[in-house]
Amino acid sequence: MQPPQKKSPGKGPRPGPRTAARPKFGEKPAGGFPKTPRPASSKPKTNKAASPANPHPARAKAADAGGKEPQRIAKLLARAGVASRREIERMIEEGRIALNGDVLTTPATLLNSLHGVTVDGKAIGATAPARLFLFHKPSGCLTTERDPRGRPTIYDRLPTDLPRVMPIGRLDMTTEGLLLLTNDGEFKRQMELPSTGIPRTYRARAFGEVSQTQLEELMMGVEIDGMRYGQIDANLERSTGHNKWIELTLKEGKNREVRRVLEHLGLQVSRLIRTKYGPFELGELASGAVTEVRQHDLVVFRKGLK
Repeated sequence: MQPPQKKSPGKGPRPGPRTAARPKFGEKPAGGFPKTPRPASSKPKTNKAASPANPHPARAKAADAGGKEPQRIAKLLARAGVASRREIERMIEEGRIALNGDVLTTPATLLNSLHGVTVDGKAIGATAPARLFLFHKPSGCLTTERDPRGRPTIYDRLPTDLPRVMPIGRLDMTTEGLLLLTNDGEFKRQMELPSTGIPRTYRARAFGEVSQTQLEELMMGVEIDGMRYGQIDANLERSTGHNKWIELTLKEGKNREVRRVLEHLGLQVSRLIRTKYGPFELGELASGAVTEVRQHDLVVFRKGLK
C-alpha cells in the first residue's frame, strides 16, 4: 500500500475574486475585441477631380496662362450659327474650312476663338447672341439646306433678311406648321436631345374609324414593326363622316412618328400640322411667315431647360 501523495503548494486555486471564463474559439468576448489604432498613411491625399495627367497641349497652355479652356472648332462654328456640328464636320472633310490660310483636316482642332477661321474663304465674325424664330412651314418643302434632287427647301421660302439660321428638328415635306429656327448650334442640339423632353403638339386630319378609347391607349406607348414609341396624349377633336381631326402631344418626335402611329390604328393621314413646340405656339402666324421670339422670353425659356 502506497503512502498518499502530497499536494504541491503552487497547484491549488489562488485566493481572490473569481474571473470570467475564457471564451471558446470563435466567440466574441463580452467586452468586444480590443481595437488597435491604424497607423497613419504616409501617402498624401489626392484630389479625384484633378486634371488629367496628359491634357491636350492647347488646354495645358491655356491653363498655364490662366485663360479660358479652348473648344473644338466644330462647337465654336455651331455656336456662331455656321451649321450644325455634323454639317461642320462634313465641311471640314470637304476642305472648306481654314485657319490662318491653312485648310483644316480634323474637327478635333481646339481653339479659343474663331479669329483667323474662314469658311469657303469668308472670315467668321464674333459669335452673336442666340436668337429664336418661329416659322410657319408650308407643305411641299424639305427641312434641309439643299436637296440633291433639286426639290424646294425651307431656305427657298425664308425671308432674305434673316441671319444664318438652322432648323430645330425636322418636319416632313408634306407636314406643315410650326418650325423653330435658331442661329445657335448648341441651342439647337440641346433642344433636339431626347432627354430634354420638350412636348410637341400636332393636329392631324385622318380618314377612317377610331374611338377615343383607342386613342387613350396610346398613353401606354405602342410598338410598331419593332420600333417602340413612347407616351402619346391623343384626343379626338371632331368627326365629320369618316374624316377625323385628332390632336396629339408627344415628347420623342421620332421620324414620321405621328403618321406611323395613326396608320397603325387604320387611319389615312391627309394633313398634318404642328401647332406647338414647348411654350411656343403657331397661333395665327400665316403660312410662310416668320416671327422672332423676344430675347427676354428666350432667356427665361433656356434657364428652364434640363
